[in-house]
Amino acid sequence: MRYVSIDKVEQGEKLGKHIFGSDGRILLNDGVTLTIGLISKLRQMGVTSIFVKDDRFEEVEIEEVVSETTRRKAVATLANSIQFIQQDKQIDGKSISNVVDQMIEEVMANPDVLFHLTDIRTKDNHLFVHLVNVCIVSVMVAVQIGLSKPRIQELAVGSLLHDVGKLVAEVKKSDVPVGYQQSDELMQHHSWKGFNLLRKAPDVSTLSAHIALAHHENVDGSGKPRGMSGNDIHFLAKIVAVANDYDHLTSENESDPGLFPHEACERIMGLTNVRYDHNVVWKFLRCIAFYPSGAQVKLSNGSIGVVTGQHKGLPQRPIVRTFRPDGDDFIFNEVDLAKETTVFITKVLT
Repeated sequence: MRYVSIDKVEQGEKLGKHIFGSDGRILLNDGVTLTIGLISKLRQMGVTSIFVKDDRFEEVEIEEVVSETTRRKAVATLANSIQFIQQDKQIDGKSISNVVDQMIEEVMANPDVLFHLTDIRTKDNHLFVHLVNVCIVSVMVAVQIGLSKPRIQELAVGSLLHDVGKLVAEVKKSDVPVGYQQSDELMQHHSWKGFNLLRKAPDVSTLSAHIALAHHENVDGSGKPRGMSGNDIHFLAKIVAVANDYDHLTSENESDPGLFPHEACERIMGLTNVRYDHNVVWKFLRCIAFYPSGAQVKLSNGSIGVVTGQHKGLPQRPIVRTFRPDGDDFIFNEVDLAKETTVFITKVLT
């Protein structure tokens, strides 16, 4: 299986992973033969890259921290919650708690699996995929840090719902604090809108609501909406800040190809102690596959290959299967970058 740009997909290739919609239902099954019409439809849906099957790498499978079934359940639960918000109804906090409990269990059962960006995004499911990814990464970081199960549960709920304020038209006059106006910048920021929504939701803790409020605050005080800094920002919100920005940095859309995971990690490292908490970043970097399995790469020795395996603790030194033509066949070679210390990945190919 390989991960390729939709522009590089050829007619007759087979889809390597399901594509699902904003309600969690499968729109296109893995294994389907891609025709010109299907490829065109995927472009119209906003899909920029997909996994395709490749006989040369047929055993390459992506180890999932959270199963596809649970991801789809989370997306479906979010879709229902969004409908409640749009109908001015309260979020079903119990359903949210149930699905995050399942996600937490799976993350804790897979402590050695690195996070891969494996969901294929469309215009319709983009927000839901983002929310689920931020939740998974946040929980992984919390497990690395060693937070208690109750704290991780509150973190998971807050991270899964951190952007719900984007769906709120305005803060009601009755929710505006004394000394503020509805038109004030603070009242219009989606993090404040989300906080107001979540703090009134049954089965959603005040701490989870505060995560939505503070996930855009920066440790140097330059963030939004209140310009908090340092220890004034709750530690759980600092975790979500990193997970949120990582997913945004690596997100592809029609106008922005996004950064590769290793580039996004470099960007985040560069903003440590400016935007992000150092301890959070340090643990975050141990959770991410810098070069995801299935990615095509070029090595410093000139070889071209596909990432086939990962090393926990050395995410920037994966296992790469190189290949070169040999008549009608190919010659393969497994290069373990954890052992081949003089060889490096110089470029990710799309």
